[in-house]
Amino acid sequence: MTERKPPGVSFESFVDQQIREAAERGEFRNLSGFGKPLPDDSAPYDELWWVKGKMHREGASVLPPSLALRKEAEDAEAAVARAVSEEQVRRVLEEVNAKIAEALRRPPAGPPLQLRPFDVEAAVERWRAEKELP
Repeated sequence: MTERKPPGVSFESFVDQQIREAAERGEFRNLSGFGKPLPDDSAPYDELWWVKGKMHREGASVLPPSLALRKEAEDAEAAVARAVSEEQVRRVLEEVNAKIAEALRRPPAGPPLQLRPFDVEAAVERWRAEKELP
């Protein structure tokens, strides 16, 4: 909208005209979210909704580093249960073990870590035993 409102025309009718003309030109057809339902508005208003949305889209964590690592360790255990090969089990556990080892050398901010590295061989044996069951 680059035009100036002509004198003698109410602001509301001028804006309505601009919107109508843009819709007729098809300028609203390719907007992101077009045709998608609006988000649920029954939840109580949250002043930081946009901050939380941005953090979610960017993959940022709101947890202190020690709690985020605990969560990652829990997620690794779940990933091991879903793993389809021993190699995948080892890769998942070795990745999280490297992070745990670093956190034990230099404790992160936040609550105590309370984690030990996973015993990869024992986890692989448990995974094999679970996969062999009919």
